[in-house]
Parts: sequence; C-alpha cells; structure tokens
Amino acid sequence: MADGETARAKSLVIGATGLVGGYILQHLASRGERAYALSRAPRADARADWIAGDLEKPEALNAPPFATLYSTTDAILLAPALSRFFNPELKRVIAFSSTSVITKFDSEVKAEREMLRDLAAAEQDIVRTCEASKVDWTILRPTLIYAEGRDINITPLSRLIRRFRFMPLVGGAKGLRQPVHAEDLAIGALAAAASSAAANKFYALPGGETLSYKEMIGRIFDGMKLPRRTIPVPALLWRAAFVAAKPLFPGANVAMGLRMNKDMTFDATPAITDFGWSARDFHPVFDEKI
Repeated sequence: MADGETARAKSLVIGATGLVGGYILQHLASRGERAYALSRAPRADARADWIAGDLEKPEALNAPPFATLYSTTDAILLAPALSRFFNPELKRVIAFSSTSVITKFDSEVKAEREMLRDLAAAEQDIVRTCEASKVDWTILRPTLIYAEGRDINITPLSRLIRRFRFMPLVGGAKGLRQPVHAEDLAIGALAAAASSAAANKFYALPGGETLSYKEMIGRIFDGMKLPRRTIPVPALLWRAAFVAAKPLFPGANVAMGLRMNKDMTFDATPAITDFGWSARDFHPVFDEKI
C-alpha cells in the first residue's frame, strides 16, 4: 500500500461525537487510520478530519471520497441523507439501529410506537438506497447500550441509586436483559465492515451476558460499592406513582417500568459466525463523580 493511500482516510464516521462513534474513531486511529468525521460544526481532533454538515440539511452535505461509511446516529436522520454520501469509492455502509424495533413495537406509549415505526421504515429506506447504487450494507441492532458515566440507559439509573440509595422495581423485575458496552459495538462495527459474510444483513448485537432486570440493577449497585436495596412495586402502584414523579424524570415514560418483566433478548450466533462478535459481561464500575 502506498504511503498516500495509508494516510488518506478510508472511512467516514457519522455520529462521531457520540458513544459508539467516538470509540469507532479511537479504534480506527489505533489501526493507523485518520478518518473523516461529520459534525454540525468543525472540531479539532487528532484522530479525524472533521467535516461540517447537518443531516437535516442534506442538500448542503459535501464529503470527500471514502470507502466505508459508519453511521451511529439516528437511522431516521440518516436515511433521507444517505445518498449524498455516495461516491465511486464507497463499498460498505454500516448503520446502527436498535433492537427496540422488535421489543417495543407494541408499546402502550403512542409516541414510542410511532418513533419505532419510523425507525423500521428508515432501515428499509437505507437498504433500498444502498441496493439501488449497488453498495453493500449492514444494519446493526444493539440491545441496551452503556458506557459508564456517558450513556442514557444505565448511567441515569446509577444516579438515581446514588441519590436515593434504593431502586423501585415493578413486580419481580424478571425480564431478561443483555446490556452491551459501546466500545464492544465499535469493535463489532469495524469487524462487520471487514467481513464479506456480513454484507447485506441485519444483526442483533447483545451483550455478553443475559441477566434479569433485577440482577442488572444489582450489578449497578455493585459497581458503585453500595449494598443492593430494591423495593418491589405492584404495577398499578407504579402507574400511579409515575404520574406524580413524571416532572422529576421528563425523559421517562410509564412503559419503562412495566417492561421490567418483559424479556428483551437476542441471539448473537449470526454475528459471532459472520464477523466474530464478542461482548464483555456486565460489570459496570462507577466512580463518585458519576
């Protein structure tokens, strides 16, 4: 490989300021690649050459040629803008979605159902756009993503626990979960991009361990070096209490608690077989500042 080819970015990362995207940049850099990264405003980062652009204004997007597109942003935003990134060198699109399109499609919260219908439609739009231009695609659907102190799933729970020193759980909170670390997803995305077997397929990417919601919460207590204190709450009481507590948690909805007893698990075998998917067990560690 010529020196110029080595130096030139072969990848574009959309969502590079987020959890998974940041890890993708980190791992590309560790392999000697200075990637392109898209953000609304230019940034200074030794790992990437930043391109200013907004997916909501696709007509203004202008990226240099690259071979692999990694998108960790909302697929609903990516789908209508995707064709603007196509160039003669593009060989693969790796787009992140969510297993929620399967586990939450019947949510009792109307806004959630509508969002997931839009997400499922966006997945299909991405597939059609790629196939029309004969570009290979891979859509990755993670389970519950975490990265201590930074995610919007596990870290908020840790903050509630630190504040109140207990966690209410609906019923027995027996529903199964597979939390997955953001860095494992980044490593998996790079592996999928390099695998011909992973072309033109959907994959669920669960964490390395399946555990009950109650045990997942217990591990968060453990990671904070706090004694496990959970309180079982009947579903009807949860509904009533949630109405009163809603102003304190504007991003939450009542279905989040009711799903504590619903299994949300997926088979990792296809991803393991096709690109060597591997994820760590769930043992988060939180310091006093988180």
